[in-house]
Amino acid sequence: MANILNLPGPNSAYKKPQATPAGFWSGLWHGLLLPFTFIISLFSPGVRIYETNNNGRFYDFGFWLGCGVSIGSKHAATHY
Repeated sequence: MANILNLPGPNSAYKKPQATPAGFWSGLWHGLLLPFTFIISLFSPGVRIYETNNNGRFYDFGFWLGCGVSIGSKHAATHY
C-alpha cells in the first residue's frame, strides 16, 4: 500500500511493479514537502526526501523548484 501523502521511500507508489517513474509533478510535490519530509525521515526509516525511481532531469527540476518555493520563499520574505 502506498503512503497517503505520496512521500518518497520504499512504500511509494513508484516502487510498485510496472509503475512509471516519478516525473516533474511528483518532483515538485516532493520538493514542496521537503521541510516536513526531512523531519519525518529522521524518525521513520521508510520515508526519504528524494524518490530514487524517477525519470531523471525533469524530476530533478521539479524537486529543486519545489525546494526553492518551500524553503526559499521563507528566506526571501524575511529580507523585504
